[in-house]
Amino acid sequence: MKQVLTIAGSDSSGGAGVQADLKTITAFDVYGASVITAVTAQNTLGVQGIETLSGGFVGQQVDSVVSDLDFSAVKTGMLANSEIIQTVAQKVKEYQLVNLVVDPVMVATSGDLLLAKEAINYLKEDLIPLAKVITPNLNEAKVLTGKDLSEDISLEELASELHKLGAQYVLVKGGHQKQKVARDLLYDGVKFNEFSTPRIKTADTHGTGCTLSSAIACNLALGYQIEEAVKRSKKYITKAIKSGCQVGAGNNPVDHFVSIEE
Repeated sequence: MKQVLTIAGSDSSGGAGVQADLKTITAFDVYGASVITAVTAQNTLGVQGIETLSGGFVGQQVDSVVSDLDFSAVKTGMLANSEIIQTVAQKVKEYQLVNLVVDPVMVATSGDLLLAKEAINYLKEDLIPLAKVITPNLNEAKVLTGKDLSEDISLEELASELHKLGAQYVLVKGGHQKQKVARDLLYDGVKFNEFSTPRIKTADTHGTGCTLSSAIACNLALGYQIEEAVKRSKKYITKAIKSGCQVGAGNNPVDHFVSIEE
């Protein structure tokens, strides 16, 4: 069985973070292991508190699982601060971990800040250059490229700027655009590959970014090339959003097991 490692924060509501990652990995019939970077007190209404682990203990977790398991892909999510980012980057290089999918988690769907502002440059300089693919949403792409969030800028321009940071591929997610089509753009430094689906009218999108990046990691681990990995992952997240999980009073999560149910 293929194995995928997620390095991310814990979401106590189960809809995002490590919990969403492990549900997604299971849905793809892949074995998932986890390294926890932070613990959140969180529900569908928002994030009420965050406790961040030390970089040293994050590194110890990586040492432990990598010494015993054989990972075909690694996904990172909430890394919280510069110490953890530097630790993870060092471990990726030390163990020559492959198929690194970096989801540059900065802000929760609820608007809560999940990455210290001082850590953004470390993310750009230390971790992103090691990535097979990075998966920022529209706002994260603007922050990483130094653009104003209110600025009207094309996905093509953002992808081109982001690719200069050193990742092999860039997938800019356009789901936050106010259009009838949810348009994601994959860029390899030469060509653009667009993945579009009709926009789903729902506010229940908690954990979509975590879920999509985990799905991409799974498909890479299963041996698919990046274009097919993104295509399969996009199909999965679209179905998961359509199905949804009505479990709380706020922004509910996607249905991670929609493919198993079908």
